[in-house]
Amino acid sequence: MASKKKTSHLFFMAALLAAMALASSLALASDMSIVDYNEQHEHGKAYNGLGEKEGRFEVFKDNLRFVEEHNAKQDRTYQLGMNRLADLTNEEYRRMYLGFRKEKGSKLAKGSGSSWRYAFKEDEDLPDQVDWREKGAVADVKDQGQCVLSFKNEGSCWVFSTVAAVEGINKIVTGDLITLSEQELVDCDRAYSQGCNGGLMDYAFEFIVKNGGIDTEEDYPYHAADRMCDPTRKGARVVAIDGYEDVPQNDEKSLKKAVAHQPVSVAIEAGGRAFQLYRSGVFTGICGTDLDHGVVVVGYGTDDGVDYWTVRNSWGPKWGEGGYIRLERNIKAETGKCGIAMEPSYPVKTGANPPNPGPSPPSPPVEPLVKCDEYYTCSEKSTCCCIYEFGGYCFAWGCCPLESATCCDDRYSCCPQEYPVCDIEAQTCRMSKDSPLGVKVLERSFARRYRTGELAGEAARSP
Repeated sequence: MASKKKTSHLFFMAALLAAMALASSLALASDMSIVDYNEQHEHGKAYNGLGEKEGRFEVFKDNLRFVEEHNAKQDRTYQLGMNRLADLTNEEYRRMYLGFRKEKGSKLAKGSGSSWRYAFKEDEDLPDQVDWREKGAVADVKDQGQCVLSFKNEGSCWVFSTVAAVEGINKIVTGDLITLSEQELVDCDRAYSQGCNGGLMDYAFEFIVKNGGIDTEEDYPYHAADRMCDPTRKGARVVAIDGYEDVPQNDEKSLKKAVAHQPVSVAIEAGGRAFQLYRSGVFTGICGTDLDHGVVVVGYGTDDGVDYWTVRNSWGPKWGEGGYIRLERNIKAETGKCGIAMEPSYPVKTGANPPNPGPSPPSPPVEPLVKCDEYYTCSEKSTCCCIYEFGGYCFAWGCCPLESATCCDDRYSCCPQEYPVCDIEAQTCRMSKDSPLGVKVLERSFARRYRTGELAGEAARSP
């Protein structure tokens, strides 16, 4: 217990020192800059390694200079800000938060593929403005977090784009806005997509069709991590769709027609620094067509003579305009801004065939967790292994997927109880130092941040 109190005290002191250092360094900066840094505290950032906070501060200052240089120019249609991503380099941001996979093969189901349903005809009269939020067809903005696949942080954006589109069409057809499970797609849609390592919205629509539906977010909640598919929840099928189709490619007018009828999943290039730090306005900045992020278009309109798409992101409500970005519309390039018109798709639902299968069955018991310290946990029947230790205290944890495992000194590997000797060079676990018998080392995954009420047991297991 004393060790836990010391760890908690160190975390507090590290946060306090970081705040004091930053306040001192920004004393001569503009009021906007100081307010923006205060917003960083709202994002719950905690830096484990001694020295990491200094490195993050340097990244933060570099991003601050970029933001202030942009906002100082008077001809901008959009503003940047020091949001939750402001302590990441652009390379880190792209690795952690983007996850659209471009390797799109042949269509998987009959009736899927490019459709003329929303092909624009020149004599058609479409609304000048559409916003599905005003019609109750868009749930609150969600947060994909840093979806963890082993030690690789990739993106789960594709499941949030898929789910938002299905939630939208279900509301339009049935009148009910039901928030659905992104985690089910991360865990169970593995035929073509790769969970936290990225995926494609069409493949996710196909999974929902073949599965006969998808469960609710409440009963199959999001964990921002690859987990085992829960067969009970996979079989719940609370909301179903009949199929999915693609909007005619590289045609913003057809995309406008589609969005006039329902929210539409799209892929965009979101890897630019200006996109990372976007705060408000119509984004007219530089971006290409290297599609790397899945989002959903929920409307369109015009602001001070600039046409735009209303795009729902999945980085929480503190990014952009309450979690949204407005992307410039009707540009000269047929691909649309950031490639938005290149691969739009949408779910199809008639309401009668198939109907929603009904209420979901009761949830299984909450998964017991292993407590590493006051801040981190691992799954049941696993071992907490320290990743970063200093002065006898652990500041970052990983999880070995076996009980009573040996944590290897390389900070990434671990060995089962029966083979407790780590041979790091050979990447082997041995029965003894000189034993010829061995098995391949296991790889740790990241421990999860502890949230109140999540632990089923209080006993911590030592690394």
